[in-house]
Formats: sequence, C-alpha cells, structure tokens
Amino acid sequence: MSSSSTLHLNQSGTTEFVFRVFTTSPKIQALLFCFFLLLYIMTLCGNTTILWAVYAHTSLHIPMYFFLSNLSLVEICYTTIVVPLMLSNILGAQRPIPLAGCATQMLLFYTCAGTECFLLAVMAYDRYVAICQPLHYTLIMTQKRCIQLMVASLALPFYLELHLTILLFTLPFCGHRLEINHFFCDAPPVLRLACGDIRVQQAVIFVMGFFILTVPLVLISISYIFIANTILRIHSAEGRRRAFSTCSSHLSVVLLQYGCGILVYMRPKSSTSEDEDWQLALVYTFVIPLLNPLIYTLRNKDVKDALKNSMSCTAASELP
Repeated sequence: MSSSSTLHLNQSGTTEFVFRVFTTSPKIQALLFCFFLLLYIMTLCGNTTILWAVYAHTSLHIPMYFFLSNLSLVEICYTTIVVPLMLSNILGAQRPIPLAGCATQMLLFYTCAGTECFLLAVMAYDRYVAICQPLHYTLIMTQKRCIQLMVASLALPFYLELHLTILLFTLPFCGHRLEINHFFCDAPPVLRLACGDIRVQQAVIFVMGFFILTVPLVLISISYIFIANTILRIHSAEGRRRAFSTCSSHLSVVLLQYGCGILVYMRPKSSTSEDEDWQLALVYTFVIPLLNPLIYTLRNKDVKDALKNSMSCTAASELP
C-alpha cells in the first residue's frame, strides 16, 4: 500500500478536532454560556412563533407565509446544528469531534445556509409576482409550484455542499487532534489544518460561495428592479406605501444575510483575518436568526394581527 493511502486511512480512523476555547476564566465561561444560551432560546422562541402563527391562522395560508415559515424552520435547524455543541465546549474541557462528525456538521450547516439564500430569492420572486402580476398570482404561485421551489432551494445547496465536503475531507490532516480556530466546522479554518496542497479546495470554496451568494442575489435584484418600477407607477401614495411595506421586511433580511455572507466568503484571502471570520460567524449564527423573526413580526401587519388575535383569544378563554 502506498504511503499516501496509508496517510488517508490513518486520517480517517484517528483524526479528530477540537474547537478554539473562548476563554479560560471560569466566571467568563459561565457568563458566555448563559448569554449564548439566552440568545439561542430567544431564536428558537422567535422562529417557533412564526411557525405557529402561520400554521394556526388560515389568513396566513398563502405562498408568502409558506416561504416565511420554511425560512424560520431553516434558521432553527442551522442554529441547532452549531449552538448546542458550541455551548458544550464553552464549559469544561475541549470536547473532540471526529472527522466524520465535523464533515457532517459542515455539510448540514452549509446546506441550511445555502437553502436560506435560495429561499430569499424565491421570496423575492413571490413578491414580484404579487406586485407586478397580481391577476395571475394564484395561477403562478400554486401549492405545487411553491413546494417545487422549496424542494429546489434545499436540493441544490445540498448537492453542491456534498461535493465540497467530500473534496475537503479527502485531504490529509497532519496530526491526531487538531484545534480549529473557530467554534464550529467552517470550511476556511478546517482547510487551514490540511497538510496537502489546498489551492484547488480554496478555489472551489470561492466559486461555490460566489454561486450560492451571487446567483440568488442577482435574482433578488432583478425582482426588485421590476417591483420598484411597478411601485413607482402606482398613482396613490397609500398604494405605493402598502406595496413597499410587503417588501421591506424581506429587504432588511436580505441585507443582513448577504452582508455577512459576502464579508466571510467573498473577501480576498490576503485581507481575511481568522479572528474577523470568527466574529462575523457569531453574527450570522446568533444575531441574524434572532433578528429575522423580530423584523417579520414588527414590520409585517398580517403577522402582527395574527399574533394579536391569538393573544386576545387566549386572554378571553382564561376569563371566568
């Protein structure tokens, strides 16, 4: 057997990773654990509220809220893929994750993140049809079409990220226990631990990041160019305001999501700092999934009305 084959077999059998320690101070560890746990619980509560509101109220059984509920479900999934393991490593000793576990976490996380990008593009298309072609909306955005768009938004990132994960984890890693300068198995810090030639993998990460971030962003931009053109041709100020209000929440989420994604994965490597990537990852792992349901509940009249009706019904049922 060749030496390279022996190295690969040894790697797949014994290599494991540990994550960067936030701090060695027990007091700060406890504070960080409580802080991140609180953010995680708030994220779960916010996104679960969206899911419940859409499921429980027939007024929200339309394509726009079908996609919004799936967006919330994706955010619950991708924070859950990362946060529990991260919390377990904040307190106590570094807990190792095997090679296969790291690859699985990376695949699932990137699949969810990619699904979110494509789902945002689908939501922009839904707004385009609703505003620019309102008479044909029910004919175009059928239940079957909505399910097809949702499945495609999930299947395409999974297919792409599966190949990326296989490409990364067939590299040789030098050592039995390696520390990832991150709090989860993200591709750039894992790639830095490989001891082979990583130029091909770096190029693939850039191209795939470009595709998953840029293609949906282009589709979103095209949709909003047509939407803006249609809104500007509406004569009444109230009509323009109502049309724009249905898009403002989505635009806010797009700016948050793509701002962080482009900063992390599309910057030239010469300007990339490991600490900056680590800090930005905290933003898109905790802050964005927490803010998204707040944006949609605070800036969306239909969701606010549904939640108010639910609270009114609950309060009325508790009265003697």
